[in-house]
Amino acid sequence: MQGKLYLCATPIGNLEDITLRVLRTLKEVDLIAAEDTRNSIHLLNHFDIKTPLTSYHEYNKVDKAYQLVEKMQHGKNIALITDAGTPGISDPGEDLVRICYEQGIEVTSLPGAAACITALTLSGLSTRRFAFEAFLPREKKERAQILRELVDETRTIIVYEAPHHLLQTLKELQNTLGNRRITICRELTKKFETAFCTDFAQAIAYYETEGIRGECVIVIEGKNPEELRKEQQQAWEEMSIEEHMEHYLSQGMDEKNAMKAVAKDRGIGKRDVYQMLLEKE
Repeated sequence: MQGKLYLCATPIGNLEDITLRVLRTLKEVDLIAAEDTRNSIHLLNHFDIKTPLTSYHEYNKVDKAYQLVEKMQHGKNIALITDAGTPGISDPGEDLVRICYEQGIEVTSLPGAAACITALTLSGLSTRRFAFEAFLPREKKERAQILRELVDETRTIIVYEAPHHLLQTLKELQNTLGNRRITICRELTKKFETAFCTDFAQAIAYYETEGIRGECVIVIEGKNPEELRKEQQQAWEEMSIEEHMEHYLSQGMDEKNAMKAVAKDRGIGKRDVYQMLLEKE
């Protein structure tokens, strides 16, 4: 009988946030795969968990995944834990899960703490729809591309950042997105937890003079949908009516549907579009 992979969420700061189910599972499995064994051993010692520990991290994630899968194929149950929070969220756990499914290994997730969700609920910003970006890429071209994609994002945006990069990232975000409402969450679930409700300009001014400690989660207000609609409408209006029609006709639309799309883009009636085209003839 094959074993199973258990994705076990661990506390992001406060050890009391671990679940009873995770504690039981960590004691019952045959092996625990941890992102950083030096960090995880403190958690296991605190809860008197004696299960053997092995490393699974960014630099061995593929080769080690197949080794772990082989163990599960021979009946071993394995728990995966990350340094803090839920495995698979902004960590190499996603690769192990994918490989398990490819190899026919059963996977289950034991829910618990996740910094992104904790920060979102604490932010005071809209929680109905959100986009999670984790840490922005450090490579310049890839980072610039991601930032450009966020310009017209209407959902609340969640970004992780290390304290020594926070100020520069805030400046980049303001330059790209404009001045928006944000909440910067630090030391989540710990004694000195803070949720700084502000905007980019005020946050930059504050952190220019204040020290920054602890991992940060930046929660950013999405672009106002009405503002986005007006910008898009203005862009269409700067185009001639013929160019606008050609935009849709070149995509294979028939004339009737193209006129309907043009009318919607410009916030006018289809009859108005028809009249404008007649006047151009």
